[in-house]
Amino acid sequence: MSIFSHAVLGTNNLEKAQRFYDAALAPLGSKRQGRFGENGMMYGAEGPEFIITKPGNGEPATFANGGTLGFLAPDRAAVRAFHEAALANGGTDEGAPGPRAFTDTAYAAYVRDPDGNKITAYSFTAE
Repeated sequence: MSIFSHAVLGTNNLEKAQRFYDAALAPLGSKRQGRFGENGMMYGAEGPEFIITKPGNGEPATFANGGTLGFLAPDRAAVRAFHEAALANGGTDEGAPGPRAFTDTAYAAYVRDPDGNKITAYSFTAE
């Protein structure tokens, strides 16, 4: 069981964010679950786990300096597909798919979404 009920990132352009996350999260088994009020969208595998939304206070969305939101990938192919889809839909590269040093099986890719939020997909399965 996860320790989180959900995670939220801010956006300034819901249309761009929706296009990006629809594409980038699909290889990870996550899909759009519906709207989050007037200004957001919910994503998850079986229910809402991740929300992208315009800030409730009306101020511009900003990304976290040092913050990264990690998504679990079922395998290395899904990590590569996540990275490719993210870049094809307005994301920028922050780390190409490849092994990561902290465990023998860690394999990940890092991107920034159209708003500058840093996200990653990780697989811990051996190739």
